[in-house]
Amino acid sequence: MDISTIVGLVLGLVFVIISILLNGRISLFFDLPSVMIVVGGSISALLIAYPLPKFLEGLKTVKHAFSNVELDATGLIQQINELALAARKEGLLALEEMAQKMDDPFLKKGILLIVDGTDPELVRSIMETELTFIESRHKDNQGFWSTFAEFGPAWGMIGTLIGLIAMLDSLDDPSTIGPKMGVALITTLYGSMIANFFATPVANKLKVRSNDELLLKQVMIEGLLSIQAGENPRVIEEKLKAFLSPSVRNSFSDENINAEN
Repeated sequence: MDISTIVGLVLGLVFVIISILLNGRISLFFDLPSVMIVVGGSISALLIAYPLPKFLEGLKTVKHAFSNVELDATGLIQQINELALAARKEGLLALEEMAQKMDDPFLKKGILLIVDGTDPELVRSIMETELTFIESRHKDNQGFWSTFAEFGPAWGMIGTLIGLIAMLDSLDDPSTIGPKMGVALITTLYGSMIANFFATPVANKLKVRSNDELLLKQVMIEGLLSIQAGENPRVIEEKLKAFLSPSVRNSFSDENINAEN
């Protein structure tokens, strides 16, 4: 589980609930018709905006906001360095056996293309094409949650308008104006919560995950092409370290020094 997502949700709920209790009763902020309008309306709009398979696929991606899949760039560079050393000592055909033990299908596919003697430009074209479609799928999923974030406040406003119409219909009874105004405003609150406390953060978390994954795949492409070109393993390592942030690059260098000692 991603601890930052859990902590963020818990802290957000705690702050909201405490602020409510300091100014009133928690029961004032729950209204079933408002929930139905905002949540039900937003989901209905999403079903109109997306075909059913895309809708279901978009909902499933919420798990990525809670999962804690560590993408180890330094470990990947070390793995590519091992491949480069093996290719230098035993030839490219030696990589085929190593590829069979790898879990990442993208890296495995690239290695097998090299082993088969595929032209370097064609290898780059094939892998970058796959990378483009991976990025496109990621953007579609991010767009799903961004759209959800747009629909939430819009349906909150629709609920507010419905509540105001009901309030105006009861102007002959002043005692009902306050409660009905409160219910009308609650829908706006629900819509804002959906957008700013859930849907937009999920879309942003998916974007961060996607950028990290795409970076690693770029490292794979450059590393494999460098191996195919017969470059020195040390040169390949230095080239791939350029993809890392300075802090990660320094820690990577420190680890190598410690390993050599």
